[in-house]
Amino acid sequence: MKIHALDAPRCLVGEGPVWDVEEQALYYVDIVGKKVHRLDHASGATRSWDVPGVIGSMALRRDGGALVALVDGFYNLDLETGEVTPLYRPEGLDPRVQFNDGKVDRRGRFVVGTTDSMAKEPLGTVYSFDADHRLTPIDRDIIISNGPCWSPDNRTFYFSDSRRFSIYAYDYDIETGQAANRRLFATTQDLGGIPDGATVDADGLMWMAICEGGKVVAFRPDGKIERIIDMPGITLTASVMFGGPDLDLLYVTSIDPVALKALGMDKPPEELGGRTFVIEGLGARGLPEPRFAG
Repeated sequence: MKIHALDAPRCLVGEGPVWDVEEQALYYVDIVGKKVHRLDHASGATRSWDVPGVIGSMALRRDGGALVALVDGFYNLDLETGEVTPLYRPEGLDPRVQFNDGKVDRRGRFVVGTTDSMAKEPLGTVYSFDADHRLTPIDRDIIISNGPCWSPDNRTFYFSDSRRFSIYAYDYDIETGQAANRRLFATTQDLGGIPDGATVDADGLMWMAICEGGKVVAFRPDGKIERIIDMPGITLTASVMFGGPDLDLLYVTSIDPVALKALGMDKPPEELGGRTFVIEGLGARGLPEPRFAG
């Protein structure tokens, strides 16, 4: 196994990596830096786009461009011109919350959670945003939403409340997009950090970044730990995504501790904080990420 930092734009808060099979490229976001970054696998070329606000997550769209979840709703990012235009801004959204981590299910819905901007109260909701731009709540009572992903058979949906150190599993109906029977899948307190971004491999292992713990952890479908990988030189691991031509590279985004000072968290600086890493030789393969159908 080899781990190294990529020659790619550094982030303040690197999150939401998306590997696109069609383009053979990695996209990821800088939440606080208000940017979307792209790394081309073959050439190593990078490109970045500015967005007009804090960005929680993104997805590529089937008909081109990208869906970006900003604080107050969903926007289209034109990847040719860089123009950002509103797609859907829900009325009556609690001003104390903002959209955070999101991912596309295998029917093309964008499933995303809101987060209490002060990270204290259970004000968040998990939503499903469909191709017709309808926003449907599928769970509530979330403080910090993170880590949406699905089992290979689409029958289990995983989602985390980072503030509670809790990863949940749900029964998922891929035809309707509804989630039910929330239950505790695993907790991360003993791992030294909070559950953050996650993905599922072709064998059904759920891989998760443990933020503040400096780890990537693979969980079995029964919630037991299969493997722990300690990341070199960083503690604030943020999210993970399989990519590469064979989907056998695990990309890991991270947070620069400097970015947390604005939140009143004074952590020592890290030379590699905010860099994006790749792990080779894991012996695991991911699944292709769907594009948003709308």
